[in-house]
Amino acid sequence: MAPRRQPVAAVRLALMGEQGVVRQRLRVTGVVQGVGFRPAVYQLATALDLGGFVGNDSAGVFIELEGEQSAIDEFVLKLQADPPPLAHIDSVQRTDLEPCGDGEFVIVESKKQDDATTLVSPDLEVCTDCLAEMNDPADRRYRYPFINCTNCGPRFTITRETPYDRPLTTMASFVMCDLCQAEYEDPGNRRFHAQPNACPDCGPHLWLERENREPVEDVIGETRRRVAAGEIVAIKGIGGFHLACDARNADAVATLRERKHRTAKPFAVMAADLATTEAIADLDDAEGALLESPQRPIVLATESSGSDLVDGIAPGNNRIGVMLPYTPLHHLLLEPGDVWVMTSANYASEPIVKDNEEARSKLGELADTLLLHDRGIHVHCDDSVVRIAAGAELPIRRSRGFAPFPVRLPNPVPPTLAVGGELKATFCLADGENAFMSQHIGDMENLETLEAFTAAVDHMTGLFRIEPEVIVADLHPRYLSTRWAEDQFPDRVVHVQHHHAHIASVMAENAHTEPVIGFSFDGTGYGIDGTIWGGEILVGNLDGFFRAGHLGVAQLVGGDAAVKRPYRMALSHLHAAGIDWDPGIPAVARASTEEQRIIRQQLDTGLNSIETTSIGRLFDAVASLAGVRHKISYEGQAAIELEALGVPDADGSYHFELVDSDEALVLDPTPVINAVAADALAGIPAAVVSTRFHRALADAVVASAQEMRRRYHIDTAALSGGVFQNVTLLEAATQGLEESEFAVLTHRLVPPNDGGLALGQVALAGRR
Repeated sequence: MAPRRQPVAAVRLALMGEQGVVRQRLRVTGVVQGVGFRPAVYQLATALDLGGFVGNDSAGVFIELEGEQSAIDEFVLKLQADPPPLAHIDSVQRTDLEPCGDGEFVIVESKKQDDATTLVSPDLEVCTDCLAEMNDPADRRYRYPFINCTNCGPRFTITRETPYDRPLTTMASFVMCDLCQAEYEDPGNRRFHAQPNACPDCGPHLWLERENREPVEDVIGETRRRVAAGEIVAIKGIGGFHLACDARNADAVATLRERKHRTAKPFAVMAADLATTEAIADLDDAEGALLESPQRPIVLATESSGSDLVDGIAPGNNRIGVMLPYTPLHHLLLEPGDVWVMTSANYASEPIVKDNEEARSKLGELADTLLLHDRGIHVHCDDSVVRIAAGAELPIRRSRGFAPFPVRLPNPVPPTLAVGGELKATFCLADGENAFMSQHIGDMENLETLEAFTAAVDHMTGLFRIEPEVIVADLHPRYLSTRWAEDQFPDRVVHVQHHHAHIASVMAENAHTEPVIGFSFDGTGYGIDGTIWGGEILVGNLDGFFRAGHLGVAQLVGGDAAVKRPYRMALSHLHAAGIDWDPGIPAVARASTEEQRIIRQQLDTGLNSIETTSIGRLFDAVASLAGVRHKISYEGQAAIELEALGVPDADGSYHFELVDSDEALVLDPTPVINAVAADALAGIPAAVVSTRFHRALADAVVASAQEMRRRYHIDTAALSGGVFQNVTLLEAATQGLEESEFAVLTHRLVPPNDGGLALGQVALAGRR
């Protein structure tokens, strides 16, 4: 009788018994899906002769390893020390199991867990390996605009649900051909388990559309020809559509401005490569590195004196927003030396267009041609915008490339949804120590943005499987985001004061919980006294703040009319300072005699005006007094143009007076307004006025911080609010504070403007 054969598992256990075979389960959390993590685990495990398996589930990645203990220990050390380039490991938890004789290592099917949260990767720039293949005539993906691998391509914007697997993405409708499927299943291939894997035979494709035009075969070449001819092309990208035109064609840029009703707000441009960028912008090392980073944001850089871009790109601004190509399609469209306008395809205050049908219905009047493809975009995602301040990143808009990567909170919170503010709307979904900041939504001023906001909330709550128990909204009763929260969750809304949330935001991203002296400077925020705040000195921690100081009060005459007409704020500040309205002052000359009469009556009686302590409105007033800007067409225009004029070698500085009033410290702007008006009458250049004003405000921050330290014995200052997007002010204030031996908290992860507000709302509500 033939001997009975033992099962393979039993043989393996018997052979390894003397060597001490063990088995462990590993739970890995962090950004570990959609970044080539499972293939990396497979290759490491097989190299160490370990058996077991790896898979995705809704909580992250699960791994079981069987082999010698030393090999498993080495596996964990190597995985944590050298994860895939785009992965971010938060934790690795290990549990002992009974060995079962696994002789090989495999990748298993993903699992869905209804109560688990996993992190989702942002969309990724195309990698150099894929670019090399795309430019190789012998490669089967030669000039294929949707080439990708485990190291690059769309992630967040195509993901409907987690775990991140093809059937749960917008690639589900594309069935891989035999060659692509073989790559997908080959552990040694760069496309092993690359969920968006595709080729020209089985994947998405590209085409041009325009009424009364025949289909074209060379889509890329025809698009380039049309842009060169001065046309405006709507290009479907990774997170939505761009409107593109030649940035050196004055007529095309002017036409785009006319069609978008965007008279002066700067356009972003895309340059073909870094060398082309350096011909139009003076880049420092930090800006160059940021341009080439995996996030590929728009970087606000100083336009070079030799730039040949048309003046209409960024009127009144010495900075241009420039980015490099980040998708295969961009690399195909732009050739060395090319610079194209690449602005979000939308009307003012509406979300970016993302779907083909929506593009056909909405972009027909904006674009001459539509460049479409059939890979679905599940959620829209605008380009991110970043400045460099003191050699480090300062986010202005945190979106593509960053969202939905979480910010780690200093203290865990219950499941929470914070809905942010009104302008630059974002929301924050948090649970435990993870705060998931949404992509940029837009300004919450219309139904379209509200619908996009609702869809984004639904997507992220489903994606991360977080059912919020606490809802946080701004104190302002008329903010659309606040009203939405109260309508959707009538019994669960917590209201947080606007400027408190700003300071909590910068504290949260810096993992700081001790008391701070917070400078919360912006344009508008609803104060607890019913007035409009915006120049606040707040003292406290995440458990609570009190208002320890503020800018001196002026009148916001006519509400929004004063915001859109800075000369009205100039007249208001002149009136508050007791200065005559001399017609030689540019702001006074801008108002007609009749308008001056009406404004004076409003100021004297308080009719249709409200008190404000806004630093943003003070910037408006100074810009108008100096003759820089009397009427704005976009938010912050006057302040942006005032900063752009500054000259470091100008002499002198203005001075704020610090005054005690009702136990609060008041930054009295009267001496500043007097000096600016006098300089304007004396014909002092606006550039000198700008420099002197910025110095005065930075000095006032330092002096008031010193006074707060004397009173409350706090050595940490926190700077937040939209005014601190101004790098001239931010750097000067930070330097002065550090020289006075303060620790200074500034923004590096989320914007100081209202785009970072929701993070602070979460941090405050979580401590209540």
